[in-house]
Amino acid sequence: MKRILLVEDEPTIRTAVRDALRSQGHDVDDTIDGAEGLRRARQGGYDLIVLDLMLPGLDGLEVCRALRRDGNRTPIIVLTARGGEDDRVRGLQVGADDYVAKPFSVRELLARVAAQLRRGEWGAAASGPARLEAGDVTVDLGRLEARRGSEAVEALTPREVEILRYLALHRGRIVSRAEFLTAVWGYPAGAAIETRTVENTIVKLRHKVERDPRRPALVLTVHGAGWKLGEGVRCDA
Repeated sequence: MKRILLVEDEPTIRTAVRDALRSQGHDVDDTIDGAEGLRRARQGGYDLIVLDLMLPGLDGLEVCRALRRDGNRTPIIVLTARGGEDDRVRGLQVGADDYVAKPFSVRELLARVAAQLRRGEWGAAASGPARLEAGDVTVDLGRLEARRGSEAVEALTPREVEILRYLALHRGRIVSRAEFLTAVWGYPAGAAIETRTVENTIVKLRHKVERDPRRPALVLTVHGAGWKLGEGVRCDA
């Protein structure tokens, strides 16, 4: 059983999502207010947060931004009625791990929740290297932290760390968007999915850790094929 915080102000959606999550055996706390959701999330103990973007008082973007600024790394799925790509990207940019656009099916949301929970604990116990180094950039995968020289950068999200870990585990070859969506996002293999969430997440990661995001050293783009780890990256256990 996992503890999930649901922050949603629309009664019909809140009831349907809460009941569906509980039917899967999860312990669900719910609230309609952004500020109250932030307070509960800061108390800790949740395995996942399902967060609406359009909330009274304090909107979901601010809640997400505040949690990531605090160093809270709980996976966050945002719910949004906004259909524009810019709004979805903003959710990912402030630290959300995934999003579901309204209207959505409960089955789809449960699949996204399951994918997040399957990723398990993020830390030193995860498989793969514990640290990556490229020039003066050091990434501690266990702590979800990175430094450029002596300067600490914004905390990494679990998704960003898993991208780096997966590339390190498959060093020497190109990883495609479809492979990332299956291995890191948890989508079924072979599913026809139209999304730029992989690209958007890598762009945000580069802006955090790269000395010059336009000339990346850690994650290199192979146009038309995918991404690979930079040749000069060192992987330490």
